[in-house]
Amino acid sequence: MTKKQTTLLVRIALFVSTVTSLYFVPWPIVTAWIVPLPNTVQEQVDKATAYGFDGIVICVNSEGNQSEFFTSGYKNRETKIPADPNALFKIASVGKLFNAVAVTKLVADQRLSLDKTLGEYLPELKGRIAYADEITLRMLVMHSSGIPNYTDTYMYWVAPKKTPDENLALVLDKPANFKPGEGYEYSNTNYLLLGRIMNQVLGHDSFQYIQEEILDRLSLEHTFGSIHDVNLDDVMSGYYVGYEEDLKTDDIGSMLATAGDLSKFIRALNDGSVFRNKNEQGIYSEIYQYDHTGLIPGYQTIAKYHKDIDVVVIQFTNTVDFDGYNWSLSELMYNRVVKILRKAKNQ
Repeated sequence: MTKKQTTLLVRIALFVSTVTSLYFVPWPIVTAWIVPLPNTVQEQVDKATAYGFDGIVICVNSEGNQSEFFTSGYKNRETKIPADPNALFKIASVGKLFNAVAVTKLVADQRLSLDKTLGEYLPELKGRIAYADEITLRMLVMHSSGIPNYTDTYMYWVAPKKTPDENLALVLDKPANFKPGEGYEYSNTNYLLLGRIMNQVLGHDSFQYIQEEILDRLSLEHTFGSIHDVNLDDVMSGYYVGYEEDLKTDDIGSMLATAGDLSKFIRALNDGSVFRNKNEQGIYSEIYQYDHTGLIPGYQTIAKYHKDIDVVVIQFTNTVDFDGYNWSLSELMYNRVVKILRKAKNQ
C-alpha cells in the first residue's frame, strides 16, 4: 500500500469516526446548553417542555426563609392540570438526609453508636450479609459498607418490590462489593438497614421519630413518610418516557414533600437549626452530606443550598427516561437557574 493510499484510508477512518460520534452526540443537551441564558428564572422554567419534562416546580428559598415558586407544564398531563407549587412530590433518595439526621440525634442521645456493628444490632443477619460483624453503623451511613445495592438488581425497576423485607432478600447471601471501610458505593440497602435498626431501637417506625424530632420542630406540615399517608389528588403525577401510565400511585417507599417544605429543611440542615446543639451538628458533619438528589421512575429531585448567594434551590421534574437524557437536562436546567440567581445577586 502506498503512502498516498494509507493517508486516504486514515482520512476516511477519521471521517467515519467523526460522523459516528456526531450521530451519538446528545443534541437535545447540546442545544439546551448553548442557548443564551434568559434574564429571569421564570423564562428558564418556561423551557421545561422543550427539555422534555411534563412538569416542573422550582422553589427558591432566600434569606429570611422566604420562598418564591416557579412552575411550568403540568401536574397531571392527562387532565391538563397546571404544575402546582404546593403539590406533593416523591423525593426518593433525598429522604436519606432526614434519616441521617435521625441517626445523628439518636447517636447524640447515646441510643445508637456509630461504632457498633450491623451484627450487633441485627444478629439475624450474621452469615446472610458478608462482614456483618465488621460493618459499623458509621459505614452504613457513609455508604462504605460494601453491601450491594438492591436497586441494582437486574431489571429491578420493571417490578419494584413492595416491602423492605423483599428488597433486603435481593442482597442476602451475596458477596460484598468490597471490604467494609475500603471503598465507597452508594447503596440503598445501607439506609434500608439503618431504618430497621432505628425501628428496633425506638420500638416503633423511625418515621414517627423523624416526625417528632425534625418535622414538628421545623413546622414542616407538608412532608410525609409514604404515599399511603397523603391524598393522592395532592401528589404531582410522574411519567416514564414511552410508558403512558401515571406513576404517582406506585408505592416504592419514598417520602413525599412539597418544594416549600423541602427548601426549609435544607436551609435548617445547612444553618444548623435542625440540630439541638453543636454536638449534634458536629456528629452529622462527620458522617453525611448537606444536599442531595433523588431519582426514581417518574420523579427527579435536586435539593441544594448555595452558600455564596445564601439561597436554597429545590427542583422537581416529573419525567424520567431510560437513557438518562432527562437527568442530564434536569441538571442543566438547575444549573442555569442558579446562574440566573447568582447573576441577579451580583448585579
